[in-house]
Amino acid sequence: MKHIQLSYDKVLDFVSAEKIADYENDVKVANEALHNGTGKGNDFLGWLNLPSSINEAHLADVENTAKLLRENCEVVVVIGIGGSYLGAKAVIDALSNSFDWLQTERKNPVVVYAGQNIGEDYLYELQELLKNKKFGIISISKSGTTTEPALAFRLLKTQLEEQQGKESAKKLIVCVTDKAKGALRTLANQEGLKSFVLEDSVGGRYSVLTPVGLLPIAVAGFDIRQLVQGAREMETICGLDTPFAENPAAQYAAVRNELYRNGKKIEILVNYHPKLHYISEWWKQLYGESEGKEHKGIFPASVDFTTDLHSMGQWIQDGERTIFETVISVKEPNYTKAVPFSEENLDGLNFLAGKRVDEVNKMAELGTMIAHVDGGVPNLKIELPKVNEFYLGELIYFFEKACGISSYLLGVNPFDQPGVEDYKRNMFALLEKPGFEEETKAIKARL
Repeated sequence: MKHIQLSYDKVLDFVSAEKIADYENDVKVANEALHNGTGKGNDFLGWLNLPSSINEAHLADVENTAKLLRENCEVVVVIGIGGSYLGAKAVIDALSNSFDWLQTERKNPVVVYAGQNIGEDYLYELQELLKNKKFGIISISKSGTTTEPALAFRLLKTQLEEQQGKESAKKLIVCVTDKAKGALRTLANQEGLKSFVLEDSVGGRYSVLTPVGLLPIAVAGFDIRQLVQGAREMETICGLDTPFAENPAAQYAAVRNELYRNGKKIEILVNYHPKLHYISEWWKQLYGESEGKEHKGIFPASVDFTTDLHSMGQWIQDGERTIFETVISVKEPNYTKAVPFSEENLDGLNFLAGKRVDEVNKMAELGTMIAHVDGGVPNLKIELPKVNEFYLGELIYFFEKACGISSYLLGVNPFDQPGVEDYKRNMFALLEKPGFEEETKAIKARL
């Protein structure tokens, strides 16, 4: 197997193959709307042909900037919220040693995150950690005024300047922001900070393959060229001219929409590989923010199996039948570990002696899938040959392309997020932000 594979044979007891095949024309129309820029949100299609448009000079610039941070920092703080950090964290966590945070001898800096919350204890503890540490900052924001990252950046930039001096600090701050406008662009230009452009046509949740994701991933020591190459391969596989029967993104979009129309309102992304936890978190944002509008949309949830089989597994097996599962399965782990033989056999596991741990995991995966399908839960499966940069690049683009098609099938704009602005208006009114006087008066009257 050279590429990730989608299979949905365990859906066909719930919706027919003929019904799924009937989506071929609708999917073609949705795909054409994406490629021709005739659908909703067509100002935000910069991600669509992004993998094939990334050139050598751009990759070299990202790699050289990452090299400077690696050589001068023990810790690099990625400041961003939503898509501005989730994609990078998803890839870095998937590729890192599970116990990387315990290692004392390192080739690359520890990558940590800020600006994804407004936790005072979190920020205090982060700043305490960074005292007497050589650290750098990657600040990611189109506007530079989004509350969570702007607050974290103000605190951390001040700390870095106090510890390193203003001139030295400038060399350790990188901004990823708008080309021409916004507070962060103004700051970068005024202070001569290294910066990368996040194009207006690429929304945050579709930005993993821009410097938003590529720079932190390169800082962590991973091969961004292979990540991009995997995405390029999937861009071709899911292209406009690929027939429906050979296009995994088109099929995924069709199957999940047919399930939705048949009362399956919740999609649970399942993994059996603990390093993929943040892939699920990124996926939840991508699909939740893209599809959840106009009182429509499949609710994206996730579980880590087999861990959550001892908790959420009960609900999935016997709860309300409004769910379906999409399982991310990894064909081959990166390491080999066999179950040892025990003379005492007190745990009764000698029947597994000599078997690989992954074989046990795979049988848990298959057994669970059969049980859940028998219990009334349709299952799709996405198989990765291995967890590496190339196949993660494929997976990222696959999910992005399928999301665009699926959203158009639902009839919504995949690229806006009007609901996200509601909490901000209320928060600014409650904080008595200048310009929100009327809103402040109105919300205080309600309280």
